[in-house]
Amino acid sequence: MAGQPVDAGHGTWAERAARMALSCAVDGGDPDGADLVRRLGPEGAWARVQAGVLGEPLARRAATTDVEVVQRLASRGSVRFVIPGDEEWPAGLDDLEQATPIQRRGGVPFGLWLRGPGHLARLAARSVAVVGSRASTAYGTGFATDLAAELAEAGVTVVSGMAFGIDTAAHRGALAVGGPTVGVVANGVDVAYPPGNARLFEAVAQDHLLVSELPPGAHPTRIRFLARNRLIAALSGGTVVVEAALRSGARNTAGWALECQRPLMAVPGSVHSRASAAPHLMIRNGQAMLVSSAAEVLELVSGMGQHLLVPEHGASRVTDTMSDDQLAVFEAVPARRRVGAGDIALVAGVSMPVCLAALNALADRGLVEASDRGWRALPVQALSQGAP
Repeated sequence: MAGQPVDAGHGTWAERAARMALSCAVDGGDPDGADLVRRLGPEGAWARVQAGVLGEPLARRAATTDVEVVQRLASRGSVRFVIPGDEEWPAGLDDLEQATPIQRRGGVPFGLWLRGPGHLARLAARSVAVVGSRASTAYGTGFATDLAAELAEAGVTVVSGMAFGIDTAAHRGALAVGGPTVGVVANGVDVAYPPGNARLFEAVAQDHLLVSELPPGAHPTRIRFLARNRLIAALSGGTVVVEAALRSGARNTAGWALECQRPLMAVPGSVHSRASAAPHLMIRNGQAMLVSSAAEVLELVSGMGQHLLVPEHGASRVTDTMSDDQLAVFEAVPARRRVGAGDIALVAGVSMPVCLAALNALADRGLVEASDRGWRALPVQALSQGAP
């Protein structure tokens, strides 16, 4: 029946249906709606919404909400709904209950709509959010891509918002190395937004996970993006802001990271770049820690009492036994692409014969590899002797 979840005698199903109905009728992050659930429980909150306690417009929307129709739409799109107490519900979201609302958004979501094979609680247990400007620079895009790839290679889930710019770079960096990523969206998980990211949207849905507190078919609005940001911060073990303007969604996400007592990190850029204005300000004000590598991010996230994410290295590194020429050549070999020996020699500042000798020596030790397309360095894990 429209406006009615199910008979209250159905116990657990009644709670789930009430939360589902609330997610359809009340925009995510509505502090008053979250407070009703906290005080009255989901079934009591739903009854009050229907009675008009949150205003006549929401009461009219509630009257047209039909949970069975929403369920059928979700089923066709392989979308599932999880609520607090479910195995897949991440404990970190509960921190939102104590957080102060920001820009009229706040509170624990009524439930979450998920699309994809990933298990949300497990993915969130070892995760870092990488966020930033939609109008990112080449520097910001490149850094976000590399950072996400290195985090994913370390088994860390990269969380971001599926927007253009830094978000897209973060997701693509994780996907490039086959690592885990979660896209948190401000619309239904069956609605590809922005449309230009449709292929990325489907790639994340097929192999990883899309998350929203909005039901299937919902479209984004400005207030929904602000609500989405709190989920990105609460789901993650820490947040990295790569580039952001002083007034931006990424800075809003940073505020939620602080409210949820997560490590907040910022990437420095050029002092002449407006794209780096917000990261620089957060660093200057002591709100964020400056980070310039994945290793520094992992060190800060691990420091919050989580399972150690950074491999412990012994006293000896394989680089310790390299000659000066070998070390120079090794540091000139990129890990993400292949280049010719001539380019490596130029960057390393050595002659071609010296470069080739060093490359062959490094290859014998399993630190670099060659193909007909050039040379590349092997993963960072190979750099320390005795690493687990």
